[in-house]
Amino acid sequence: MPKILRFEDLECWQQDRELVKMVYASISDSSEPQKDFSLSGQISGSALSVMNNIADCWASQSNAEFVRFLTYSRRFCAETQTCAYAALDQSYIFQDIFRKIYEQAHKGMQIIDGFLSYLRLQRTQRSKCS
Repeated sequence: MPKILRFEDLECWQQDRELVKMVYASISDSSEPQKDFSLSGQISGSALSVMNNIADCWASQSNAEFVRFLTYSRRFCAETQTCAYAALDQSYIFQDIFRKIYEQAHKGMQIIDGFLSYLRLQRTQRSKCS
């Protein structure tokens, strides 16, 4: 297993970076979502918030903070999925683009869930040793 020295080494951050690229590509590929400032701002903001919260948790000073910010990241994955539905329903994106964004956000959530499970297990094991 490669050593994790910075937040960019975290798989969850790397996967969300791909999500951000997908979201921005879908916005720039069509003029319709660009005109809908609210939705384009919300979907790009939620995808960016996943990355930002992962970086924030990396910089945290405690396991509890790490868990808290990862939980926020997970929520923003779901928000990105919801915004993708809105973009699909408004015909701003095609079904295949929706599916890619939705699945990438889901993949990010699964990785975050695994990380959260690991961190919670570590916390439980430490409390048993005390």
